[in-house]
Amino acid sequence: MEALIASYADDSSDSDSDSNPTPPQPPSASTSLAPLPPPPISLLQPPNCFVPLDSLPSSQVNRVRSFPHIEGNYALHVYIPVYIPSATRKGLASFLKKVTAIVPTLHAVDVDVPLSGLLKDEALLEKVVLGREFHISLGRTVPLRVHQINSVVSMLRQRLQFQRRYLIDFNKWEIFVNDDSTRTFMSLEVVEGGLEQIRKQIQAVDEVYKLHNLPEFYKDPRPHISITWALGNIRDTLKRMVEEEMKKYEVGSSSRQKCIFTSKFTGILCKIGNKMHEICKFQEE
Repeated sequence: MEALIASYADDSSDSDSDSNPTPPQPPSASTSLAPLPPPPISLLQPPNCFVPLDSLPSSQVNRVRSFPHIEGNYALHVYIPVYIPSATRKGLASFLKKVTAIVPTLHAVDVDVPLSGLLKDEALLEKVVLGREFHISLGRTVPLRVHQINSVVSMLRQRLQFQRRYLIDFNKWEIFVNDDSTRTFMSLEVVEGGLEQIRKQIQAVDEVYKLHNLPEFYKDPRPHISITWALGNIRDTLKRMVEEEMKKYEVGSSSRQKCIFTSKFTGILCKIGNKMHEICKFQEE
């Protein structure tokens, strides 16, 4: 047991799940949640990012755990990794630059770099904000006890090991706000291609969660990747801007829209504490 705990490091706290606007679990009335300082940005360096993130200004906004820290708990997150194609990034970066000029409080999800500091170099903005791994969450980020780890990973693999490759279409910009209205997220949502397969995978993850008395995902999930965040509820402001941007993707006079970009489903990952587990994976062709 001690060796197992050591393999997951001593970081048994919540791995900040703000990048996926899943509402945090409410703490008990007797629990006092202390704000967390932002992590050192050098520790968040994405493996595919060509820019040293510790050379960029990071946000000094304090974080609050989405569930209370309890010794022996490890944050569990099950997700599909997504990479934005390089051919798509330039157009997205140009749009983000326009939005940031009006809403200067936007930050890159996960790495917490303010976009306002990148406006003078669109290529740098493209690399820092868009040139890294994103994720489609298949379940809530929840605390997991150390004795549950092997069982959860084993059951996830049993239920998800036989997956066919499919394409995921990101069709629209959408704005999400977390339940307590403390953060607003600009996200790219899946509304057509890949939606059925992702919802089936969410259902499989929910089954494993239920067997371990963990909270299930939303009843009507809306798969997406979050790109940027800002403090507070500024949904109306950002919604107007993304609706204007989506006019570029309209197909004639119909209500259909062109896909912003398409990503291959390459597998499912499960992060527990600081350790990554492959649930299923396809080799790139």
